[in-house]
Amino acid sequence: MSGNFGFGIGEPDDENFKELFAQLSNFGLNPQTLFAAASGAGTNGPLISPEVLRDVARKFVASQGDLPIGSQDIADAQVALDIANTWLDDATNFPALSRSNMPAWSRRDWLDSTVLNWAALIEPLADGMASALTNVLKQTPLGEAAEGEVSGPELAAVAPIMRAFMGSLIASQLGTSVGQLAVSVTGANDVAIPLLTTNEARLIPANVAKWAQGLDIPLDEVRIFLAIREAAASRLFSHTPWLSAYIKDAITEYGAGIKIDIDSIQEQTERALETGELDINNPESISVAISAGLFKPEQSPTQDAALAKLEIILALIEGWIDYVTTKAVGNRLPSYPALSETLRRARATKSPTQQLFATLLGLEVSPRKMRECAHFWFEVESEIGVSERDQRWEDPALLPRVGDLADVKKFLESTIVPDDLSGLL
Repeated sequence: MSGNFGFGIGEPDDENFKELFAQLSNFGLNPQTLFAAASGAGTNGPLISPEVLRDVARKFVASQGDLPIGSQDIADAQVALDIANTWLDDATNFPALSRSNMPAWSRRDWLDSTVLNWAALIEPLADGMASALTNVLKQTPLGEAAEGEVSGPELAAVAPIMRAFMGSLIASQLGTSVGQLAVSVTGANDVAIPLLTTNEARLIPANVAKWAQGLDIPLDEVRIFLAIREAAASRLFSHTPWLSAYIKDAITEYGAGIKIDIDSIQEQTERALETGELDINNPESISVAISAGLFKPEQSPTQDAALAKLEIILALIEGWIDYVTTKAVGNRLPSYPALSETLRRARATKSPTQQLFATLLGLEVSPRKMRECAHFWFEVESEIGVSERDQRWEDPALLPRVGDLADVKKFLESTIVPDDLSGLL
């Protein structure tokens, strides 16, 4: 006997091993897939492997193509970002960052620079899902014993394997989403989530060119428009160090509230097996079913609150970038209305970021909510000016909830920015 479960994974002749395989199959799971996922995995390390995530994402990027960054790419990006920062100086109180020595990134550059923080950001969700499953396993016997016989080993014995399998599934799903993002984001901060250790503004030339296709607008103007949004995001993220932890905390709160109704899952499984939506002998089928939300449990009030918290902060970020970009551009870009409309249409069809959160969390930040937040920032500035508008980002306590967007004056009166912000920390 060896290993964590009373037998070694490499001992297929062990009676416990055979029984475990049989019972896992009865439960509707592919045991070989589970053991492969758990091979070499510990129970205390992260569930989402950055290596798996990176490999899946890189394969997707490779399938779409990626070009190396040339000297002209660097020069074009630097010119656009210099213009963007000059215009932004009148639109925001957040100062520009130092010029990057590499203002242009390839798709793979962006992927490699964000993959660790993507894994860390979604880890609490994977942990919540795995913990919920483990809690079920601890109380669920592996099959039914005949009368007078001792029941088989409990499913709790394979909890580490199930955790590894859950982590592998989410890492694979997240890797695909990050790969999709890598071939679509136009700048280092284009996802509007703080993912970088340093938030210098950078453009991704291949994706800028892709974004501009079919617009009949000079590429230089498109590049400047996207550079303004990128530079605005980099300024915001650099001066709001609490944002990353705040977003992760919301995901943690959601993940901690995950509960599994085994009866409901069994019913869903039976229906999926009958319709052919799920094939227990096909590991990919299980992954697809989970990715499609087949076994998504009902949300608790705590989870609803966490999603509301996440939705409003993401919408406030996008809304601020939208409004500041509009203010910075002014009348300088004749093509601005067409560029803004292109962005609006892209949002209406869901970006990879929106699809990721919709699949994993059931969260959809609507374009309408982003427009409401952009108008909110306009009204805040009209009431208190640019400097105090941006001071609202000093602490989440100074930002609105969803119900505050409709009455800006009332919100401002109820949340006065103190001269000394240390009391909020």
